[in-house]
Amino acid sequence: MSNNEKLPYKKAIVTGGAGFIGSHITEELVKIGVDTISVDNYFAGKKENLAHLKTYPNFTEIKCDVLDYECLDELFKDVDVVFHQAASKKTICLNNPRLDLDINAKGTFNLLELAVKHKIKKFVHASTGSVYGEALYFPQDENHPLIPTSYYGVSKLAGEKYVKAFNHLYGLNTTVIRYFHVYGPRQESSDVGGVVSIFTRKLLEKEPLTIFGDGTQQRSFTYVKDVVKANIQAASNEKSNGQVYNCASGIKVTIRELVDNIAELLNVNDPEIIYKDWMPGDIKIFDIDNTKIINELNLDFITDFKLGLEKTIEWAKNYFTYTKNV
Repeated sequence: MSNNEKLPYKKAIVTGGAGFIGSHITEELVKIGVDTISVDNYFAGKKENLAHLKTYPNFTEIKCDVLDYECLDELFKDVDVVFHQAASKKTICLNNPRLDLDINAKGTFNLLELAVKHKIKKFVHASTGSVYGEALYFPQDENHPLIPTSYYGVSKLAGEKYVKAFNHLYGLNTTVIRYFHVYGPRQESSDVGGVVSIFTRKLLEKEPLTIFGDGTQQRSFTYVKDVVKANIQAASNEKSNGQVYNCASGIKVTIRELVDNIAELLNVNDPEIIYKDWMPGDIKIFDIDNTKIINELNLDFITDFKLGLEKTIEWAKNYFTYTKNV
């Protein structure tokens, strides 16, 4: 998309705008000419993810927490669309489930209440496949029962329910997009980050990899730029009002296959792997039905998984070289 002809909004807020996915959405909005406010408390987000946007006059960066209602209220003036990407990470929920609940449920409620107050035209909400829990059938479509098995899945489902309630009670134009194992440049590579970025960093630094379980667990990896397209399409397509979409490429890869792919691209032979017990609430198999988002939002996904990995690894090499020299 080279212009904002298909996005009929002048001003946007992206919560979690300095985070992995949020920064890519912010970047796309700014480049297509939308006045964009990145809202982030920088608990997980990074200023460096947005540094390249500071020369754009239509970009604003604000430090604010989604739990700070008064701070948010001041930012909503003349805003047309909200992309709610801020969330407690799954790893945080294990250590502090109360904070996880506050961020994913109360934070979402704050934004929805302000969206109604300020007559926002569109609210796009980022959710997760963790709301499904263990699969009762394959592939999982949007009608699959919602039986989350982790605190994170429960708190994100609570956020979804608030979104649906505000759509029903106030006519707020909302869309929920459920993410599945998104990867790409800027993904957090510390031990609380995404598995693709963690494995890439560890192999670049010649460290052993840790796999929880036996490595046969299957994931559906989706490249971050496809997730950006999904958000933009959801914001611009009238069919998306009140809808929920699985946002997954349909590519099925086991964790052990992921290791082999990354190692091959980095020319690492026989990487050292440490196997540990399964993570609590970990879901073994993801086989996702993406028919609805493809058909209703005219979305296409990168089908070459290695192409996405190549782009991610290229970024990682440059990033780690830069950080070591700073």
